[in-house]
Amino acid sequence: MTRMYTWAARPVVRSVTIAALQEQKGTRKWTQVKANTAEEAAAAAEAGLDMILCRSTNTEAVRKGDNTLFLTAGIVNTDFQTKDDILREAFRKLSLGADAIMTSRSMDVVEMLAREDIPVMGHLGLVPRKSTWTNGLRAVGRTADEALELYRSFKRLESAGGVLVEAEVIPGPVLAEISKRTKIITISLGSGPGGDVDYLFMEDICGEEDDRPRHARAFGNLRRLREEIRTERITALTAFRKAAEQGDFPAASETPSVQEKELEEFIAKLENEPR
Repeated sequence: MTRMYTWAARPVVRSVTIAALQEQKGTRKWTQVKANTAEEAAAAAEAGLDMILCRSTNTEAVRKGDNTLFLTAGIVNTDFQTKDDILREAFRKLSLGADAIMTSRSMDVVEMLAREDIPVMGHLGLVPRKSTWTNGLRAVGRTADEALELYRSFKRLESAGGVLVEAEVIPGPVLAEISKRTKIITISLGSGPGGDVDYLFMEDICGEEDDRPRHARAFGNLRRLREEIRTERITALTAFRKAAEQGDFPAASETPSVQEKELEEFIAKLENEPR
């Protein structure tokens, strides 16, 4: 852990810093997971991961769960449209404890943020929100020409001031070659082991759904546990309904009592009340 200050000038310790990522690029591997709740962030820290990424609107909640892991706040394109919107949101989330800002917007936006010394994470390869440009959800960089253009995009991001990049669904050997030729910290999501950081979504790692992308591996089975919870909830609700219908609930032990004298006096007083 490294002692440092947040953008709000609060003393903290962090699992990793931008300087450490840059110094150790190509010599070690880090791990990152998406976490959007306090519970998920706390679990990631407990498990010993290095980095987390959240939707920017969840930054405060995530930091309540953990205030040690390197946190990138992702600004959703459609939520914040103008450069001013993006810059304001970036500073708001940095003030709440984010360490970097992710955007898949233009290089102009990256450059704007970088000019303020904000660590910026870009998004290259398959960008699902822009998949109309790649003719759907597919690996990007499978031909020599496409791989070369992808490399040039990495270099453009580097020139714009980006320091990290989510590299999504790129052929493994292609990302490995690109990563060796850029200063950017490459975060591999479905792009093989050649990146600097291995990244998966929380729901995929924990096995929350049966329908996972090909690149994702489930290391747990939360779906089974949630199905058990659902079944147990229905069982409990059904038992409650039946007990109420049969007069078994509420029982005398579950109902406040009153002294017989007080009850008789109350009933007598009721006789004088209008019906």
